[in-house]
Amino acid sequence: MAEPTFLERYPGYAGTARLDELRATEYSHIDHVYLDYTGAGVYAQAQLRAHHERLQSRVFGNPHSENPASVASTELVDSARRAVLRFLNASPDEYAVIFTPNASGACRLVGEAYPFGRGRDLVMTFDNHNSVNGIREFARRAGGRRRYVPLVPPELRITGESVGKALRRGKGLFAFPAQSNFTGVQHPFEWVGEAQAQGYDVLLDVAAYLPANPLDLSRVKPDFVPISWYKVLGYPTGVGCLVARRDALTRLRRPWFAGGTIAAVSVGTEWHQLAPDETAFEDGTLNFLHIPDVEFGLSWLDRVGPEVIRERVRALTGWLLERLVLLRHANGGPMCRIYGPADLTGRGGTVAFNLLDPDGRVVDERLVAAEAAAEGLSLRTGCFCNPGAGEGAFDIGRRRLRGSSRWGVRTIDDYLTMIGLPTGGAVRVSFGIASTFGDVQRLLDFLASTYRDRRCDAAGLEPRLRC
Repeated sequence: MAEPTFLERYPGYAGTARLDELRATEYSHIDHVYLDYTGAGVYAQAQLRAHHERLQSRVFGNPHSENPASVASTELVDSARRAVLRFLNASPDEYAVIFTPNASGACRLVGEAYPFGRGRDLVMTFDNHNSVNGIREFARRAGGRRRYVPLVPPELRITGESVGKALRRGKGLFAFPAQSNFTGVQHPFEWVGEAQAQGYDVLLDVAAYLPANPLDLSRVKPDFVPISWYKVLGYPTGVGCLVARRDALTRLRRPWFAGGTIAAVSVGTEWHQLAPDETAFEDGTLNFLHIPDVEFGLSWLDRVGPEVIRERVRALTGWLLERLVLLRHANGGPMCRIYGPADLTGRGGTVAFNLLDPDGRVVDERLVAAEAAAEGLSLRTGCFCNPGAGEGAFDIGRRRLRGSSRWGVRTIDDYLTMIGLPTGGAVRVSFGIASTFGDVQRLLDFLASTYRDRRCDAAGLEPRLRC
């Protein structure tokens, strides 16, 4: 049996037994093997009960008024702001909480209002989610220079030297993820202070990091922190945050205004004055019926114990990495190619890999997705909205991509053919609050029984799902 060996290798897992109890009660609706916590967390039944009980208790109205229903909503929204700041150990005098639909919306707020141009550049790492990559279009439109800091194989990390070199060439906005949503690599928080010392504002993407790791904004002080709460709490969707330093907000210049964002406005003179606080960035009516769910979700996490979740994620990630390396075909060839660190050093609970056939050819990740789904496993496949990490993982240099904007490709298969790749992405597995050893074992059993000694061109495979 593998479990005794696992418990010997990761003795801290035994101290997380309470999560098994919660899996059987609060998370009993998980009816298959869920391994996509970087994509979305899983909600507890307690979160749903709290939501329904609150809505049944009274009526809540649009916050932009002074009537009783409106005031009730405003009080809960403000309470949620305070809860977010407590969760991040952030001072309300230093940081503001701006509610958005998601982390992407938070990134857009920064990108569209940041004063690019006039000596203000955009520096990003290759390892960024597309919600961050998209900020470059605002910089491009404003005439700001854009620079990417490259990844270094095989672990696909970024060197401090290359970051320092990129930052010495100007000032502006520096954006990077606390944890890669592709490889699980955790990048150094020290970059925040180094960039600010060079005159940069810093956007720290914590979407993949925050669900199982602590962020203390009294010690690490990025200027902008985009968050999607469904990734941390599982519920609610449609609610995110931009947690921003108040002095950094004063440097933003919004290109428009909307309902709820202004203190005063005139049609006749085309004059307006934005609200003097964070509400200047909250367009229209807030999701006032779900924002309070964030506060309950954070209190739920606190009761469960963030350190317990962290230990479980660490143990399951370490065990999976060890076992993937040991998976072999009968001829001794490896079954898996892992992207990023092959151990727990400087990484989180996200593992990306491709399966290899006995001849070393990559198995199309779309085939793996289809066959895993048929066996009741929720995996994520593709490049995970992180093309830079994908290009680093598959060694796609600029020379191979030169002129790609003029290729006229219409499908992903056309694109793969043009750049000479057998597949367009990888398989990603990630763990969270309700993950168990049994989930990992089910995955390993599936991989071994389905792909060991199986060649990509085996009869029955669809042509586009071969190597």
